Amino acid sequence: MSQRNNHANKSAARERLRAERERQAKKDKARRQVVVGVSVVAGLAVVAGISFAVAQLNKPDHWDALKDDKTVVAPKNTSGTNGTTVVIGKDSAKKTLKLYEDSRCPICASFEQTVGPTVTKDVADGKYKIQYIGASFIDGDSLGDGVIGNRGEGSKNALSALGAALNVSTDAFLEYKSALYSAEFHPEESDDKFKDDSYLIKVADSVKDLKGNKDFQKAVEDGTYDAWALKMSKSFDENKDDVTGTPTLVMDGKKITGGDGKNAPMTVEDYNTAMTAALKG
Repeated sequence: MSQRNNHANKSAARERLRAERERQAKKDKARRQVVVGVSVVAGLAVVAGISFAVAQLNKPDHWDALKDDKTVVAPKNTSGTNGTTVVIGKDSAKKTLKLYEDSRCPICASFEQTVGPTVTKDVADGKYKIQYIGASFIDGDSLGDGVIGNRGEGSKNALSALGAALNVSTDAFLEYKSALYSAEFHPEESDDKFKDDSYLIKVADSVKDLKGNKDFQKAVEDGTYDAWALKMSKSFDENKDDVTGTPTLVMDGKKITGGDGKNAPMTVEDYNTAMTAALKG
């Protein structure tokens, strides 16, 4: 009796061991399948992530994508191809002063802070018109390497905002341009502050016709005149006045210079002297 029970117990023990081994084998197989599945998913995720990153790197930059845009929206108060001719002043004024400027240019800021009010007054008095030509070479757009904005985007973005101001009125344009160049708002050349729409709108709030102007703000935030800004900048690059820097003043095809005979006049006295001679010429 005891032997039969012992044999039966041994058989039962072996059966339980066999069953346990089978259950363990199934668990191990399931675990391996899960690990392989997770590894495959993780691998696919890595591949997808790399593919996305590569696609993003190869994706055209916003400004670069606009350089060949055929659907340019030009602001009001413009004329010419793509609306890149911006002339402001009384129709009775016989002569036109071309004013070449880059919004990030520190020397332009000095010129505007010192001589700018005189230019604005002369235009209001009908002494001459001004033709504004905006540049973006400080952003690195005119280096001839085909790259748009490899040193920033503030010049282009400010130029686009100026287009939004021009769409409101020529007075708003002149006042906004003056505000952008003011000691209060103009950043260091190395500080690409104008790339931020919120900052451009903050500057605009100092201009009566632009303060709280929802249409202006929307145009800035939507980049309505971004393509126009690039076309305007291109007109600077392709100018026929042999202008390569800013600020540069040209009347009747001749550059208006200060006492050094090379650069734009940087004092009111030098400017008045040069302009008096230019208007007589």
